[in-house]
Amino acid sequence: MLWGWEWEWLFRIAAAGICGAIIGYERKSRMKEAGIKTHFIVGMGAALMMVLSKYGFRDQLDWANLSLDPSRIAAQVVSGVGFLGAGMIMVQKQTIKGLTTAAGVWSTAGMGMAIGSGLYIVGIGSVLLIVLGQTLLHRGLGRPGGTAAADHIGIRLADEEGAIDELLGRLRALQVALIGIETTRDGKGELSVELSVKLPASCGKEQLLPVLQNLACVRHIEWQ
Repeated sequence: MLWGWEWEWLFRIAAAGICGAIIGYERKSRMKEAGIKTHFIVGMGAALMMVLSKYGFRDQLDWANLSLDPSRIAAQVVSGVGFLGAGMIMVQKQTIKGLTTAAGVWSTAGMGMAIGSGLYIVGIGSVLLIVLGQTLLHRGLGRPGGTAAADHIGIRLADEEGAIDELLGRLRALQVALIGIETTRDGKGELSVELSVKLPASCGKEQLLPVLQNLACVRHIEWQ
């Protein structure tokens, strides 16, 4: 029965969404532009389009002079997600940001199409490879000499005397190396501070963020 197959197709869509959420969790943990919800929807949407592309026109197979190409919708998904990824890429202070997240969203769409096609091993295996690659390469294994790149942090502080000194003092106490700093006043009683830092082995992002958030002068933190 066709309805029985539809439950199978719905399972594929749900599985793709869950796998996309796993990729998104890794991005969310690094406070990137696209997180769990975005990757979940991209994975599920790509699987939906793939199922539609393969099976959505089965009732027309007996039509005369009809030619079907199941790959057409899938090809359009690849192009369409490219536009979504382009919106995540930005140039900030002569530095390009968002490339990895955009590539992850594009790959998530590919994973969704694979699972939507019924290629479970290929799709789920791709998730493991993507998350593993993003995790290992973030630690510097893909850079010459294994050196980690600088981390960029955007912080909004209360525009009050001693706020920046308190922030920098806390960074020194945690042995965080300050590479660059840029501050601007927004005219609304807050300072916008852009930091470039290198974290020591003893202090990762998970340890640094709570410490900075507990400072009375800190209003908002964004890990860039």
